[in-house]
Amino acid sequence: MAEENEIQAQAGAPAAVEGGEQTEGRGRGRGRGGDRNRGERGGRGRRDDRRGNRDEEQGEELIEKLVHINRVSKTVKGGKRFGFAALVVVGDGKGRAGFGHGKAREVPEAISKATASAKKAMVRVPLKEGRTLHHDGLGHFGAGKVTVRSAPAGTGIIAGGPMRAVFESLGVADVVTKSNGTSNPYNMIRATFAALGEQTSPKSVAQRRGKKVADLLRRGGASAEVAQADAEAIVE
Repeated sequence: MAEENEIQAQAGAPAAVEGGEQTEGRGRGRGRGGDRNRGERGGRGRRDDRRGNRDEEQGEELIEKLVHINRVSKTVKGGKRFGFAALVVVGDGKGRAGFGHGKAREVPEAISKATASAKKAMVRVPLKEGRTLHHDGLGHFGAGKVTVRSAPAGTGIIAGGPMRAVFESLGVADVVTKSNGTSNPYNMIRATFAALGEQTSPKSVAQRRGKKVADLLRRGGASAEVAQADAEAIVE
């Protein structure tokens, strides 16, 4: 009986080995597949996490102002086909703003296109004390003529229509404006940004001319102490 058991064990050993190899092969295959799947899933998760963190770092709260929506229609064989055009102003409330327009068959899609276009066209405007402009300016586009003037604290935003949306999104708290020539919101917005594009700060002028900010401020008749204090108060 012992010899028969040994013979049976020897005869069954290769099958067990083959079965073991197959089982081990399956196990390895599963292990590799499982590791690969886990790696891919984990890698995707990590990439998504990195992208999400990057978006959170770069993302910032923007002020979006819908200025104007225009509905247009096109007459076709089957009737009229309507479309919408949106004009949007976007800003961070800290001296950066931009405008854009978009067209689509539906209003939400047109607004989203205009917002994306405005975010790509944002420009930085230097602000005095973070609340008003450094100096007066003129803007002209088409038939639109715009005048912007700095104002003391407490004045507020004296502007109407599209211009108010620009200064609110820009973060300006005190400004006096006047628009002449046209009431077209597109031309008014472009003229306003033309005026804001000419704004400069004493710090940038001093760097360009190779002088100190206090020296530039003293030319207005202020004393050295007052000019130095004003120069130190200028942030941008």
